Amino acid sequence: MTTESRAGTDADPEAGTAAGTAAGAGAPEREILTWELFGTAVRELAQSVVDSGFTPDLVLGIARGGLPVAGGLAYALGAKAVGTLNVEFYTGIGATLTEPVVLPPLLDMDAVTGSRVLVVDDVADSGRTLDLVLRLVSERVVAARTAVVYDKPRSVIRPDFVWRSTDRWIEFPWSAQPPVTPRGGPR
Repeated sequence: MTTESRAGTDADPEAGTAAGTAAGAGAPEREILTWELFGTAVRELAQSVVDSGFTPDLVLGIARGGLPVAGGLAYALGAKAVGTLNVEFYTGIGATLTEPVVLPPLLDMDAVTGSRVLVVDDVADSGRTLDLVLRLVSERVVAARTAVVYDKPRSVIRPDFVWRSTDRWIEFPWSAQPPVTPRGGPR
């Protein structure tokens, strides 16, 4: 990886509170990303990508958390080609599988051959999911870079483009609520 951007990390003196934090008695502090701040994060990440000179042919989102970020970045970068790769690793708060696992449907790896790919996820927590996807595509692409909204100090990979670093648990707007269920109970 060549360029590391930390957009939003130190530029704003309110950066530690801009995303908000929440903690009850005895509960760990959380970093809370709102939908509005998500829009800001995506634009700043996209600006960092553009400023680096990297122009992706494909924006590849890691499902599920990387999908909103990848979609936003694709629009902000003017990229038409967007793909996804389904990877399961986290099974709950702080609970993981032994290793990240690629799930179907699988990405057509022949279609990415020779491309410049921006691999996108919401967070590089352990970094193991991002590292797995990067290793999978790096064998076939001309260039690959990584972008995340957040990274954490313990990550095994340093993403190329990062909006903010934190060691807190992150509450994303797309996963802050439980799944929707039928009104009035099961049908």
